[in-house]
Amino acid sequence: MLRGDKVGLRARYDDDIPILRTELFDDVVNASRSEAGPWRPITPGSKDPRLVVEDGKDQRSVSFSAVELEGGTLIGSATLWGIDTHNRSAHIGLGLLPAARGKGYGTDVVAVLCHYGFTVLGFQRLQIETLADNTAMLRAAERNGFVREGVLRSSAWVMGEFLDEVLLGLLVQEWKTAPKP
Repeated sequence: MLRGDKVGLRARYDDDIPILRTELFDDVVNASRSEAGPWRPITPGSKDPRLVVEDGKDQRSVSFSAVELEGGTLIGSATLWGIDTHNRSAHIGLGLLPAARGKGYGTDVVAVLCHYGFTVLGFQRLQIETLADNTAMLRAAERNGFVREGVLRSSAWVMGEFLDEVLLGLLVQEWKTAPKP
């Protein structure tokens, strides 16, 4: 398990999947705001490609379950995706269960993913794309040293309207010298 101050990132357990599906992906609005494509229902009992981790199958992403260090309670999902081993870069994604939001867990999850990406995998760059009104993710990214690099205007179709996305980046040398959250 990778450990932060408040959270741990561990392998995805089968018991995590129904909770993550119900609290993150069956919520149409939440799923629409976090996914790149339109919301689609997943048949109960089927393998949900967003949640099921098949070791060694996809070298372009690494998925974790996020848990509270104190007690081990599941609080969400964290992912490095779009892994580019040639350019040594990846994207960060996370989703916190509704009961875990507003407690500083997002900042800690981003910090742990940065440690994993930069220290364990040896990446040069990590980036985050998030909706411009996602203040919690913007705050978590900036507290970890991410820099706003641009706005992708009207780039995300979400629940009947186009929304702006903010692109944030962090280079390993910036991460090494940044004060830790």
